[in-house]
Amino acid sequence: MEQARLFIAIVLSFIVFFLWELFFVDREAVNPPPPATETARPADTAPGETSPGVPAGTPATVPGYGPGDGTGDGTGVGTGAETASSAGAETSGGIAPAVPIAPPRTLRVDTPLYTVTLSEDGAVFTHFVLKKYRETATANSPLKELIPEGVPASIRTGFADGAVPGIESARFQVVGAVPDTLRLENSPQSLAFAWTSQTGVTVEKRFVFSPDTYLIGFTARVINKSQAGLGAPLSVTLAGHVSPDSAAYAFQGPAALIDGALEQVDLKDIKGAKALAGPVQWMAVERQYFISALIPRAPADARVQLTNPAPSLVTASYVAPAQAIAPGGDRELAFDIYFGPKSLDVLSGLNNRLDRVIDFGWFEFIAKPCLWMMNVLYDFIPNYGVAIIILTIMIKLLLWPLGNKGYKSMNEMKKLQPEMARLREKHKDDKKKMNEELMALYRTYKINPMGGCLPMILQIPVFIALYRMLYGAIELRHAHFFGWINDLSAPDRLFNFDIGYIPLMQPPYGIPVLTIVMGATMFFQQKMSPPPGDPAQAKMMTFLPIVFTFIFINFPSGLVLYWLVNNVLSIAQQHYVSKKNA
Repeated sequence: MEQARLFIAIVLSFIVFFLWELFFVDREAVNPPPPATETARPADTAPGETSPGVPAGTPATVPGYGPGDGTGDGTGVGTGAETASSAGAETSGGIAPAVPIAPPRTLRVDTPLYTVTLSEDGAVFTHFVLKKYRETATANSPLKELIPEGVPASIRTGFADGAVPGIESARFQVVGAVPDTLRLENSPQSLAFAWTSQTGVTVEKRFVFSPDTYLIGFTARVINKSQAGLGAPLSVTLAGHVSPDSAAYAFQGPAALIDGALEQVDLKDIKGAKALAGPVQWMAVERQYFISALIPRAPADARVQLTNPAPSLVTASYVAPAQAIAPGGDRELAFDIYFGPKSLDVLSGLNNRLDRVIDFGWFEFIAKPCLWMMNVLYDFIPNYGVAIIILTIMIKLLLWPLGNKGYKSMNEMKKLQPEMARLREKHKDDKKKMNEELMALYRTYKINPMGGCLPMILQIPVFIALYRMLYGAIELRHAHFFGWINDLSAPDRLFNFDIGYIPLMQPPYGIPVLTIVMGATMFFQQKMSPPPGDPAQAKMMTFLPIVFTFIFINFPSGLVLYWLVNNVLSIAQQHYVSKKNA
């Protein structure tokens, strides 16, 4: 029995330290500083771009898009010579006055799901707002912004090794007569931009927006009108603000699906820059509940270039495979863009394997059915807290036979405590003899000393799977349960104390009522179990509920609710087994 108790103590100690290291993060990681801001820039100009001025190239005449002569029409700019007035016009001093250059146009696409803002400076996404999600759980909270201030614009295009000078600060021109705001209600609409470098390379970017999906069609076309071949590969870049050390709770950072394998790269592993290569099926920048992704429509052997320009900023660039474009030739790359929630239901319906980004770890085969069942229950009872309670009861019923076996063994061990105490006292100076007598006692009464431990250890995968599911499920984000618990994805806090810092507690600071009750049930459940014979082990076991309470103090209230209900059901089951076998 001593060996069994020691084994239990070692296993539980491992679990405590494992959970502590895996789940308990520092305050700065959970509440990261705001992303590094850059020098003041005009609205809708991405960081890293020059302020509006004379661009490196001229607006292009885009084949198939309509007439144009490259001289600009007020929405773009022409050649550098056009910064002066008409040829030969001079002031009395002999110098032609500069003609003011029009600022870049900012266009807005408004759909039932999101609003995206694009700028002619780079033809990039400068803002992306989701209409069905808010920043916080409060009713008047602003809508969720996926490209906040201080984060570089996304869907930026470029060429390797500076092969096309001026693309970094290019002023694209909107193709055709397009209003400043496009409102989508029933049918998709497209928006195209074009730019031509001084060397004659034209880049066209076309976006297709739809009112009923987060997917955005995107094509990038390169037309080589220069006198030389162009072999540099085209790149498309995503950028995002993520927590610098968030893997303990849920992964945040760059990810890619390459040759069927999910690659998630921690920011600390980028070390300035890092590259992934292979058949790229998609690349993304993940946050806990949201994702920005670029999905090639024809996966190819490409490269994903990652950079970490600031502690909380990451960029991911899809670098297309090199393919020479002869003078007069062109090349087109087709993608889908996804800016939206990490919802398994939504992503599974896209049929592009983007749902692989939702990774529940080793026990995904447990987590995904639990998530599905939780959503089914929510359809009947629209309260995710109640759905978690019912799901917990269902899981407990499935594990009921295993629990019965464990509690029965523990109950039998409890009956032998007086005899075991007598043997320990009798052979306290001879450990070998004491262990032999204890094993003989177990054989006499046909008791497995590990019988009460193993069934509980086998339930640990269920807990880990539910942890990953409940922490990562966007369904629980801002989901109200009752009373003060208005966000099942956040720790429960009754009241809000205006205190600078409380050790071991992440803000907001308040009374973790649910967690305290959960800790009390763990303590009560432990008292129902047979005490260890070793006083040191007994003290350690008594201390475990306190340790778990402090660990759970920062867990999502949805996970704490599951553990609390599971404890209550376990106490009831243990009491039932004890009465039955009294």
